[in-house]
Amino acid sequence: MTSDKKKSDQLKETVKQKYAAISEQSKSENEGSCCGSSCGCDTVDYAVFADDYSEMEGYNEEADLGLGCGLPTGYAHIKEGDTVVDLGSGAGNDCFVARKEVGETGRVIGLDMTKPMIVKARKNALKLGFENVSFVMGDIEEMPLEDELADVVVSNCVMNLVPDKRKAFGETYRILKEGGHFSISDVVISGELPDTIKEDAEMYAGCVAGAINKEDYLEIVEEAGFTNLKVQKEKRIQLPDGILEKYLSEDEQQQFKDSGTGIFSITLYAERKG
Repeated sequence: MTSDKKKSDQLKETVKQKYAAISEQSKSENEGSCCGSSCGCDTVDYAVFADDYSEMEGYNEEADLGLGCGLPTGYAHIKEGDTVVDLGSGAGNDCFVARKEVGETGRVIGLDMTKPMIVKARKNALKLGFENVSFVMGDIEEMPLEDELADVVVSNCVMNLVPDKRKAFGETYRILKEGGHFSISDVVISGELPDTIKEDAEMYAGCVAGAINKEDYLEIVEEAGFTNLKVQKEKRIQLPDGILEKYLSEDEQQQFKDSGTGIFSITLYAERKG
């Protein structure tokens, strides 16, 4: 096994373990415990990232674990009868919002690599009586989904957790129909993160260390074949001092703040050529 493959597998395992723990908790517990599991307040607080879904039609509180960094489904231009795929679907939050848009004649498929999340999402769908919402376990880098399946792909703060983003966007292109599009919320960087943050596995699973430069991110999307890229929303994210203190000395913290490095949540739209 190559070192890159080993590192990729280790990162995926870290993410699986972390999000398995998160699946057992409520939104308030995840936000209150900082990193969304029982590891204490020394990693990322998801409340720093999350946007409020509660006013969106189709919202289901039990499916909202407070893990997103935007409202991609609200910008996705979903139509009645569409087939929508949600990448990293968690407990089903975006899937149930999308289901309101596609109606009875459409279809929504959630993909997640964490078994406890799939189990939780399926239970939520059963409670709601949705027969046209399904959940599939799988890796975004190698999706167990057929070609040209989706009219729309959505994803919320998940692509930054994928080690090989080129593969992930290549797969996204493959499962979209010609003329289809995606709306993806994600975390990107302007500038350079300190090495101590980039190299920490918990910070990776917390959505920061896995984020890449915004220009590089957009370039990967274009290289996958997508066109008409539009940043639909962008907001700056401030890491609390309590997090920075774990990774940086006082001088390093000040250097980081003075460096102009920015962490941003963006919601990106792009189309597969028709």
